[in-house]
Amino acid sequence: MLTLQVIKENTDEVISRLAKKHFDAKEVIAQVLEADKNRRATQSELDATLAELNGLSKTIGQMMKEGRKEEAETARARVAEMKEGVKYLEAQMKAFDEELQSLLVTIPNLPSEQVPEGRVAEDNVVERTGGVVPELYDGAVPHWDLAKKYDLIDFELGVKITGAGFPVYKGKGARLQRALINFFLDNARDAGYLEVQPPYVVNEASGYGTGQLPDKEGQMYLAQLDNLYLIPTAEVPVTNIYRDVILSENDLPIKNTAYSACFRREAGSYGKDVRGLNRLHQFDKVEIVQIQHPDKSYESLQEMVNYVQTLVDKLELPWRILRLCGGDMSFTSALTFDFEVYSAAQERWLEVSSVSNFESYQANRLKCRFKSEDKKPQLCHTLNGSALALPRIVAALLENNQTPNGIRVPKALVPYAGFEMID
Repeated sequence: MLTLQVIKENTDEVISRLAKKHFDAKEVIAQVLEADKNRRATQSELDATLAELNGLSKTIGQMMKEGRKEEAETARARVAEMKEGVKYLEAQMKAFDEELQSLLVTIPNLPSEQVPEGRVAEDNVVERTGGVVPELYDGAVPHWDLAKKYDLIDFELGVKITGAGFPVYKGKGARLQRALINFFLDNARDAGYLEVQPPYVVNEASGYGTGQLPDKEGQMYLAQLDNLYLIPTAEVPVTNIYRDVILSENDLPIKNTAYSACFRREAGSYGKDVRGLNRLHQFDKVEIVQIQHPDKSYESLQEMVNYVQTLVDKLELPWRILRLCGGDMSFTSALTFDFEVYSAAQERWLEVSSVSNFESYQANRLKCRFKSEDKKPQLCHTLNGSALALPRIVAALLENNQTPNGIRVPKALVPYAGFEMID
C-alpha cells in the first residue's frame, strides 16, 4: 500500500496519478488525511496526559513525607481519573489507527510514468513482436479437439471428479506438462534464480502482504475450517518469505523461482474465453520473483521481460509484448508487461505471462526492508512474473505444431518430453 508520508507530502500528485488507473481518489484521500489529523491530535493529547500523570505520580510520595496527606489524597484521586482518561485516549488511538489502515488498503498503487493512458485492453501498447505465425493445413482444429483426438487431456473426466475448469492430463499430455515445468525451472535457475518449493495454501497475513486481500478474496478458494487460502500464484508464498524481514543492501537483488499449482475461482468468466485450456480453476505455473533495491527495480523489470522472451522464443511460438494501460492494470502494480502467444487454430492472442514492478507497494504491506550502513531501513521494491503459465502455452503448442501426421514437439522441449511427436 502507499505510505502515509507519500500521500501527505504529494496529495495532489497522488490523486492525479491514480486518475490514470481511472480511480477517483479524492474522497478516500480526504478521509485518510482527516483520520491522520484526528490520530495525531489524539496522540498529542495522550502524550500530554501521560506526561502530567507521570509528574503528578512522582509528587504524591513527597507530599506524604511532608505530611500533606489531604493534598496527596487529592492527587491520588486525580491520578486515578487521569488513568481512565489514558485508557479512553488509547482506545481512540487504536480506533483511528484501524480506520487509517482500512482506508489505506483501498487505495491502488500509483502507476509509473511509463504507463500509457487507456481504459480497456484494446488501449494497451504493443511493445514488440517476434516469432512466425504458422500456416496450418486444411482441417486443422483447436486444442480441445486435438486433446481428445490424441487422448491428451480429458475435460469431461475433470468435470466428473471436481467440476468444470479442472482437467485431467493423460499420457503424453501429462508428460508434456511435466516437461514444460522442468524446462521453465531449469531455464530460471540458469538465469540466476534460486528455486524454492512453497506451500499451496497461505494465511490471511500472506494474502494481505502481496495485495490479494482484501481486494481479491472473492477470486480465491478458502478452506474455511482453517481460514487458509489456496494460492492463486506462487508469487504469494514466495514473496511472503520476506515479510517482516530486514535485508542487507548487499543481499539485493534476491531472485527466486517456484513451480506451483495455482487455484482461481475465476468468478464471472464465461463464453469463448473459457473453452478448453483458455481459462481454468486449477493450472500449473512457474513464477519468478525479485526483491530489489528501489534504484534498480526498473532495470530488473526489463531484465525479467527479456528473460520471458527467451522462453517463448525457445518454444518457437509467435509472441507479442504489451505495455498495459492504466485501466487494464492490476490494483497493486506500478507497471506491467503482458506476454501473449498466437493461437493459430483459434486465430487469437492468448495471454501467458504478466511481468510487473510493484515498487514499494507490496513491500510496505510486507514490511520488507533493507538496511545499508549508517542508514535507517528502507522499503524494498518487489517484482514478479509468470515464466510461464502452462495452459495457454500448451494450447498454442498443440495448435501451432499440428500436422496431418501428428503434433510436433519444439526442439528445445524434446529432451524434457522424451518424444518428438504426439501421434
